[in-house]
Amino acid sequence: MSEESERDTNPAAAPPCPTVSQRDQWMVESQVFQIYQLFATIPGSAQNLMYLSQLELQRDNHMQYLSKGLRHLSSAFSVLDANRPWLCYWIFHSIALLGESVDDELEDNTIDFLNRCQDPNGGYAGGPGQMPHIATTYAAVNTLITLGGQKSLASINRDKLYGFLRRMKQSNGGFRMHDEGEIDVRACYTAISVASVLNILDDELIKNVGDYILSCQTYEGGIAGEPGSEAHGGYTFCGLATMILIGEVNRLDLPRLVDWAVFRQGKECGFQGRTNKLVDGCYSFWQGGAVALLQRLSSIINKQMEEASQTFTISDVSEAKESLDGTSSHATCHGKHEGTSQSCSADYKSIGYNFINEWRAQEPLFHSIALQQYILLCAQDQAGGLRDKPGKRRDHYHTCYCLSGLSLCQYSWSKHPDSPPLPNLVLGPYSNLLEPIHPLFNVVLDRYREAHEFFFTES
Repeated sequence: MSEESERDTNPAAAPPCPTVSQRDQWMVESQVFQIYQLFATIPGSAQNLMYLSQLELQRDNHMQYLSKGLRHLSSAFSVLDANRPWLCYWIFHSIALLGESVDDELEDNTIDFLNRCQDPNGGYAGGPGQMPHIATTYAAVNTLITLGGQKSLASINRDKLYGFLRRMKQSNGGFRMHDEGEIDVRACYTAISVASVLNILDDELIKNVGDYILSCQTYEGGIAGEPGSEAHGGYTFCGLATMILIGEVNRLDLPRLVDWAVFRQGKECGFQGRTNKLVDGCYSFWQGGAVALLQRLSSIINKQMEEASQTFTISDVSEAKESLDGTSSHATCHGKHEGTSQSCSADYKSIGYNFINEWRAQEPLFHSIALQQYILLCAQDQAGGLRDKPGKRRDHYHTCYCLSGLSLCQYSWSKHPDSPPLPNLVLGPYSNLLEPIHPLFNVVLDRYREAHEFFFTES
């Protein structure tokens, strides 16, 4: 019987019908590879022009797009009425990454607006008169840190904010996003991040947080939003960063987390958020940021693998480059919280600061040049702003997290967190170089240092 006639008479022999996910994946691959192929096949001098235009970060256009968003948004943005501090953060952080600023009046107006979002009983709401929410509190605090200066930083009522975080804290270690709201890893991260950067982190806020996040690490190795859910890039970054900030990162199965995270960078050169999902520019930070944090934990990861009697290590980088060798504050815990199984170093308040000041050169665990290629060629809108993937529209959210991921890539080989990278590590012209960020908080590094000095000196 011929192959054709067998397929006609035996349905089981027919090729399977592709799923919707497969068709979507093939379409995205086709769009991305077409862009790469076009770029690669342009000859000689024409390619030089293409190199300059396509691989150049369109700074002026991005600034124009971002500045316009601060002054006027169309009625289509009314669906984000409860996310207005987020819009402030996405835009101002993007501007800071570009090394730019806005006029004093606009900064003052933003500080005054966020002050109207600050609830009398603590925390920041999504808009004036709305319910305080931990996520918009994180966005507001990061915006005010990004703006910097006495007026901005002093506008945060830390005592009331601490009370709000305590009210949101749950006995299982998690946090509610708002009164009667959801409990998830996002809430843990945004609460602990805010408390850490404002120097209000204490044993009561940390109590059982590590247990909750540990319960969210899945069989794949990544971290889910809540126990029993699927591993996800955004929640993985949030969970990992939280565990670092509370000094309990060594409780996670880090080798398995590395394995899951690095394989989320696909053939398109960008990152996907979950297994079998499409590439998305925002995961340049969420997944790229998680991998960048893991890059600094090599000594802990190697120790875990040695304890599991495995003979390989995650890096061939020399011993002198191990980022956390001898740095107990990142993961070594001393003593236990009373009545709980978790332990934590008494010096956890310094972890965020030490994380960048005890930096050492370390080989990145992801392909940083490939990710820069995806961001610049596939996620960048030449007219300004960045997007999810080719065919999608630009927006402020993706602009923020694509630029954040681009910054991480550019400094991924640096000896110090703000050491200018070598030109061959910055894809495109060297003018593409962005400001470095603090990878735990995603604020520009010099703004973090100003805030650290302000809040730790004030106390």
